[in-house]
Amino acid sequence: MKNGKKKKLLLIPIIAIILAVYYYIALPAINIHNAAIWKFIILIPVLFLLYYALPHITFTGNKRKPIQIEKFHKAKTFKAILALIIVLAAVYFVGSALSSPVINASKYQKLMKVEKGEFSEDIAQISYDQIPLLDKDSAQILGERKMGSLVDLASQFEVANQYTQINYNDNPVRVTPLKYAGIIKWFTNRKNGIPAYIKIDMATQKTELIRLDEGMKYTIYDHFGRNLYRHLRFKYPTYMFDDISFEVDEEGTPFWICSTKKYNIGLFGGQTIGNVVLCNAVTGECTDYKIDEVPTWVDRVYSAELLVSLYDYYGTLKHGFLNSILGQKDCLATTNGYNYLALNDDVWVYTGVTSITSDQSNVGFVLMNQRTMETKYYEIEGAIEDSAMSSAEGKVQNLGYTATFPLLLNIEQEPTYFMALKDASGLVKKYAMVNVHNYQIVATGDSVNECEQTYKSLMSDNGIQNEDESVAAEKKMITGTIKKIAEGVIEGNSHYYLLLNESDRIYDVTVSANLAVIRYNVGDSITLEYTEGKDKCTVLSISETQ
Repeated sequence: MKNGKKKKLLLIPIIAIILAVYYYIALPAINIHNAAIWKFIILIPVLFLLYYALPHITFTGNKRKPIQIEKFHKAKTFKAILALIIVLAAVYFVGSALSSPVINASKYQKLMKVEKGEFSEDIAQISYDQIPLLDKDSAQILGERKMGSLVDLASQFEVANQYTQINYNDNPVRVTPLKYAGIIKWFTNRKNGIPAYIKIDMATQKTELIRLDEGMKYTIYDHFGRNLYRHLRFKYPTYMFDDISFEVDEEGTPFWICSTKKYNIGLFGGQTIGNVVLCNAVTGECTDYKIDEVPTWVDRVYSAELLVSLYDYYGTLKHGFLNSILGQKDCLATTNGYNYLALNDDVWVYTGVTSITSDQSNVGFVLMNQRTMETKYYEIEGAIEDSAMSSAEGKVQNLGYTATFPLLLNIEQEPTYFMALKDASGLVKKYAMVNVHNYQIVATGDSVNECEQTYKSLMSDNGIQNEDESVAAEKKMITGTIKKIAEGVIEGNSHYYLLLNESDRIYDVTVSANLAVIRYNVGDSITLEYTEGKDKCTVLSISETQ
């Protein structure tokens, strides 16, 4: 028994060390809604079970019977610990089952509140300097190129893979910090911290390295007490952190935006966001905000993945879980991708919505605010994003370009997919616009303005007019002398552009609709019937003046 007591005494500090090391490395939140803490709690009686069992286990050294187990003298204690383990495990598994959407479909469906929006009112035509023309992959290429040109930093640091999209002074940008190029570089540079971050303007492709007066010392790339996760855990032991993203405020100060999980259904179900901790990456100072008190410069509280999953619950569980699997009546789901749109100084996640029984077309689309979770649904039927991407790629199939996931834009009150076309190396070479209602209407251009002008011309050729244009598009007449003629081909259609001595407007004549235009030359007197547009007048008919 003396040996048994010695084993017990030795096992107590070993158990304590194991628990301490596990907590320091795994950093579980001390919260009953955290599945990791349940595993940690179950581990404690398991270790104590070993504590009571070990003194009764003898290693004999005999090959036939290497281990000899004596009868336990404290069987009641052993049974009590074993019962505790079983009870804790049962609570964990039952709690998981009771948290599932299988039996809580109605609660899951109500996690996100969705409002119907008016496309032409909510999504106004915006300037192209506010549209993110690049995706994350393209931003990564630009970031790596910038880093490669920095001789003083390239040997010690690398570019992190954050690239958070934010609105910075009303411009769409992606920001990402540098990180240490390995553990050795951390030891040699940790005193001064990470000296800079990269900012990429998603509209102009301008890439800047922003050097800091004082380096970032609290990041997810640091170790020990300065590791961000450990720093947060010791400050907020009960918080379950979800999405941690890198942002900068309007003055360019780097912050970590640390959203916390909130479970609304059972022990582990119905996750949303509870509150947000803002951690200054330089000083480590943390400020805790309720979800409705988060500063407006913060753009990413809810991750895109979380918002998409919440909308999928909303769209598929309207008539219960079984219906979402079997009958699938009225079941709607998001399409297989998303993008970001900057509206009213916030970043909104855009994704299409399609019937779960058909993936050939969208029945509408949703915009979801990453700061407030405000969600708006727009009932607009049209092609799914994959079809639009294929249509755009088909336009440049001889070049082998691939399309990025589209953005949804308002072009003259017409919902339009906008995407970049990239070559094999990931560089943006062209831009494309595809009509949502009719994905056969595709325009491409080397610049965004060129692409837009081609797209507008194609819409006009296909008889697409918005309501405002219809009201203003009354027919007008003008008689004058041709001052100048210019010919152009837009998406395979020949156009003549006329200037008259009597007007400073440009008159656009589609040759296929007005073949007689080829008869006229500079100096001829003609009469035009036309409708006015924003940039030019569209000629309906042309005749010679008698």
